[in-house]
Amino acid sequence: MTDIRIRPAQPEDHEAIVACVNTAYQGYIEDIGEKPAPMLDDYASLIRAEAVTVAIDGDDVAGLIVMWARPDHWYVDNVAVWPKRQGTGIGSVLLARAEEVARTAGFSEIRLNTNEAMTANTTYYEHRGYVETHRSFEAGYNRIYYSSDIS
Repeated sequence: MTDIRIRPAQPEDHEAIVACVNTAYQGYIEDIGEKPAPMLDDYASLIRAEAVTVAIDGDDVAGLIVMWARPDHWYVDNVAVWPKRQGTGIGSVLLARAEEVARTAGFSEIRLNTNEAMTANTTYYEHRGYVETHRSFEAGYNRIYYSSDIS
């Protein structure tokens, strides 16, 4: 992996963020039968809310994480990495940032979910110590919920 910088997303990152998300999730449309939830999000609003953090390689957005505080845990809504950059450690760097930010904010748990059709994601999160807590149908998607103790 090259020298990746992590920083809060800026409005000028919007186009690259949307392109990264759409490209990263495009392959799941057929498996799910519709666009995955992250492809439908309003990234301009999420950037304004300071919920998006980007991984920068040179001058390019290599990946991103969308996250925020909930009353009793830190929530990771989305991790997206350009397909050509997947497997290079960028997702792990972004999850490590989520843990750092969560601990600094006083949280000891991170929660996230993924679509059950995204089997690569389930393997990815489980390999990183996330434990499945439950499954449910929410907002039109079959989701698997995970938790990680970061204390």
